[in-house]
Amino acid sequence: MASWEDVRRIALSLPESAERPSYDGLPAWKVRDRSFVWERPLRRSDLDALGPAAPDGPILGVRVADVGVKEALLADDPGLYFATPHLDGYPIVLVRLDRIEVDELTELIVEAWYARAPKRLAAAYRAETAPPRT
Repeated sequence: MASWEDVRRIALSLPESAERPSYDGLPAWKVRDRSFVWERPLRRSDLDALGPAAPDGPILGVRVADVGVKEALLADDPGLYFATPHLDGYPIVLVRLDRIEVDELTELIVEAWYARAPKRLAAAYRAETAPPRT
């Protein structure tokens, strides 16, 4: 299962990524000052809304490409991905960090980075990491 060190290592391996505290002082990873993943503990309103289904343990907030991607992740694995009413309408999912495999976390973080990176930077990275054509 994944850890905050895995998040840090993966996020900082992406071009022009930096770790900076979020507005509440918790770790957040950004590309050109745009957050793509961050620590997101549940707040009182989240706990009230989720009730007994509220998870404990570390929670990672992740920006996704759009609300359709969010809905697909939530439907695909509700034991891993979830959201709160506060996030309704936003392309953000919450992830139970202690339940995600590192390979899936890597894919999720890279896709979050693509969702927030400037188009030219994302295109350059995509070209750099694309497998050679045969």
